[in-house]
Amino acid sequence: MLDRADSALVVIDVQEGYRDRTVEHARMVRGVRALIAAATEFAVPILTTEQYPKGIGRTQSEVTELLPVGTPVIEKMSMSCCGQPEFLAALGELGRAQVVVCGIEAHACVNQTVHDLLAHGYRVHVPRDAISARAEPDLRVGWQKMIGSGAVPATVEMVCLEWVRTAESPHFKAIHRLIK
Repeated sequence: MLDRADSALVVIDVQEGYRDRTVEHARMVRGVRALIAAATEFAVPILTTEQYPKGIGRTQSEVTELLPVGTPVIEKMSMSCCGQPEFLAALGELGRAQVVVCGIEAHACVNQTVHDLLAHGYRVHVPRDAISARAEPDLRVGWQKMIGSGAVPATVEMVCLEWVRTAESPHFKAIHRLIK
């Protein structure tokens, strides 16, 4: 299970060039927004990446508007976020063992990042409702490959509820509003 004190959130490439071009795009963006809001509520650190922003554009405004001030946005050319030394350094500095990964695309950047994070010894959780791809087969097979390789399957609600743990938490009402 996730422990908010040992978790980090990685938001991969939710960029303008993908707007409405991915499977259930609005659902995925809602999931990413809920994860950002929950991470912010619990002070779980967030890293955001952009794949070749000159060509694909910047992170979608409905995502950036929720990011806490100072959240790193790391530009990359490699599919895997781990191929960008700045990303690995930033993640390592957080000292967290669990990484919740969301974003685009399930079979490419998300998949390769998840595999590299697993190889680096991180425990990786992937909320199914906060990832997407341009084609349904890529989304489905990307998901299957990540889970088959050792990533922990999750949903946005599962992540939020594991971070909050109890209805007695002072954060419970805020989290309940996010997931309902």
